[in-house]
Amino acid sequence: MAMAWRLPTQFAIPGKLYYNHNHLHPKTSTSHVAFSWQRTLAPNSPLSTLSSPPPSPCSLISVSERSCERSSITCTAQAGGAVNLAPGTPVRPTSILVVGATGTLGRQIVRRALDEGYDVRCLVRPRPAPADFLRDWGAIVVNADLSKPETIPATLVGIHTVIDCATGRPEEPIKTVDWEGKVALIQCAKAMGIQKYVFFSIHNCDKHPEVPLMEIKYCTEKFLQDSGLTHITIRLCGFMQGLIGQYAVPILEEKSVWGTDAPTRIAYMDTQDIARLTFIALRNEKINGKLLTFAGPRAWTTQEVITLCERLAGQDANVTTVPVSILRFTRQLTRLFEWTNDVADRLAFSEVLTSDAVFSVPMNETYTQLGVDSKDIITLEKYLQDYFTNILKKLKDLKAQSKQTDIFL
Repeated sequence: MAMAWRLPTQFAIPGKLYYNHNHLHPKTSTSHVAFSWQRTLAPNSPLSTLSSPPPSPCSLISVSERSCERSSITCTAQAGGAVNLAPGTPVRPTSILVVGATGTLGRQIVRRALDEGYDVRCLVRPRPAPADFLRDWGAIVVNADLSKPETIPATLVGIHTVIDCATGRPEEPIKTVDWEGKVALIQCAKAMGIQKYVFFSIHNCDKHPEVPLMEIKYCTEKFLQDSGLTHITIRLCGFMQGLIGQYAVPILEEKSVWGTDAPTRIAYMDTQDIARLTFIALRNEKINGKLLTFAGPRAWTTQEVITLCERLAGQDANVTTVPVSILRFTRQLTRLFEWTNDVADRLAFSEVLTSDAVFSVPMNETYTQLGVDSKDIITLEKYLQDYFTNILKKLKDLKAQSKQTDIFL
C-alpha cells in the first residue's frame, strides 16, 4: 500500500545496535571501536563472514549464536586496525566519490559538484538499466557494491573526498548496506588515506532506537567519528522531491492520497539546497568534525501539505486516512512471523508518528556558520507552486495540441 506520507527515508530490519568503545593496551597507537548489531533470524538463514584477505583493508566479523528456538547473529565491526603505512600519490582536493549517486539526493550532489568544477566519480551497483544520465552529465561511473566489500577499494583510488548518500533498497535487508556496507566503506576510506568523508544521516536518529534504520544511522555516526577520518555528518529531515509522487501526482490524476491522523511535523528541504549547502560546508575547514542538521524553513503536517497541494492544483484530493493505531497493530501482527518481518519493519516509523515528533531545527546558527542567507532557501510553497505551474501549463499545451490534430471524417 503506497502511503502519501514519508519520513526522511525508508525504515527496515528489526534488531538493535550496541555501541562499545574499548581502548587497547597503552602501547597500541589505535583504539578499536566495536558495534554489535543483533537480529533474530530463522534457523536456516544464511550467514556469511565478510573478511577480505590482506592487503585489503576491509573486514567485518560475524558471530553466530544458536539458541534452542532461534538463531541470534551478532555483527561486530572494528574501526581500528587498518593503517595506511606509506604516503601515496597526492590527489586533487576536487576529486570526489559520490556513493548513492542515482538517488534523490545523490543525483543533486553529482550535478552540483560538476557545476562547481569537481572531478566526480560515482559508485553505482551493476544494474540492468545503466546510469547513463550520470555519464551524460560528465561524471565517471564505476561499478561496485557495498554489500561486497572486495569491490570497494578500487573505487577509492585517486579520491580525495567521499560523499556518502547511499541507503539500502526497500526490497533488501537494510543491515547489508546501511551497516555492513558502510562499515566496510569507512574502513577502506581510512586505510586508503581518504582526506574527508561526508555522511548523510537522519535528524533525531539518536532519539528513536525503536526504528531500525535510525538506530543504524546513529551508530554509523559514532563509528565514523571514532574512525579518525576527517568527516562531516549532516542530518536531514525530509526531501521536498518526495512529496511530488506522494501528494501532487495523485491529486492531479484524481487518485487516492493516503495519510495518517498523526501530528508529526517535517521541515522538508529541496535537495538542490541540500547539495549547495553541503559543498559550502565541504570547503569550510572549520566545519570538519561537526554535526550539522539541515531543515527547511517550516515544519509541515501531512494534512497541511495536502491542503497546499489542493489549493495549487485547483482541485480537491481524495484522501484516505489510516489511523496510526492500525499501523501499530499491523506491525505487531506481522512481527509474529519470520516471513513478514520485513513488512513489520517498514511499519516501524509508526512508532515515530505516534510520538508527536517534529523533524525540524532552527537554522540561524547553521546559516551563520556557512555564510548563507536564509532568503536563498526555497520554501515548500514556492517549490510546489513552481511544480504545479509548470505541470499545469504542460497539460494545457498538450490539450491544445491534441485539439489541433483531431481528424474529423
